[in-house]
Amino acid sequence: MRRERRVGRRRRSSVWKGLAAGAAGGLAAAWAMNQFQAPWSRLAEGEERSHGAQSLQQGTPRHGIGRELELRGSDDEDDNAAVRAANAVSELVFEHRMTKGEKEAGGAVAHYAMGVASGAIYGALAELLPEATVGTGMPFGAAVWLIADELVVPALGLSKSPTEYPLETHVYSVASHIVYGLTTEVVRGAVRDAL
Repeated sequence: MRRERRVGRRRRSSVWKGLAAGAAGGLAAAWAMNQFQAPWSRLAEGEERSHGAQSLQQGTPRHGIGRELELRGSDDEDDNAAVRAANAVSELVFEHRMTKGEKEAGGAVAHYAMGVASGAIYGALAELLPEATVGTGMPFGAAVWLIADELVVPALGLSKSPTEYPLETHVYSVASHIVYGLTTEVVRGAVRDAL
C-alpha cells in the first residue's frame, strides 16, 4: 500500500513538472514564433505584425464573437484574431471598450496566453505519453495550427472562415506553428531535465 502511494505521488509530480516545463516552452515558443514572423509580415504586408500567426487573420467575421463586437461598434476590420479575443474579454466580460493601444497590448497577452496554455498541455501530455514528442514537437505545432487556427478560432468568430483567407496566409500560419512546436519541445525538454 505504501509503495503504491509513493508511485502515485511520483507520477503526479512528474505531470506537474511536465506542465511547468511545457508552459515555459510555450512562452519561449510564442516569442520565437513572433521573431520568425516579423520579417515575413514585413515582406508580405509592408509592416511588422505581432500576435503570432493570427496576425494575418484580419477582417470582421459575420458570425459569433466578431459579429457581436461589430454590433457593439467595437470591432475594427484591421483587428486580428488575437486582438479580437482580447477585445471580446474586455467588452463581453468587463464591459470595457478598449483603446487602440489597449487592443494591441491585449492581443499580445492573448497570443502569449495561448502559447503558454498550449505548451502546458503539451508538457503534461509528454509526461503521460512520451510518443507525443515525436518529430521534436513539429507535429504538435501543426496540430495546434489545425485545431486552433483552422477550426476553433473561425468557429468562435474570432476570424473569418479559413476559405476566406488566401493560401499564403495558411502557409505562413502552419510554418509559424511548426516553429512554435519545435521551440516548445526544445525548451520543454531542457526545463524538464533541469527539474
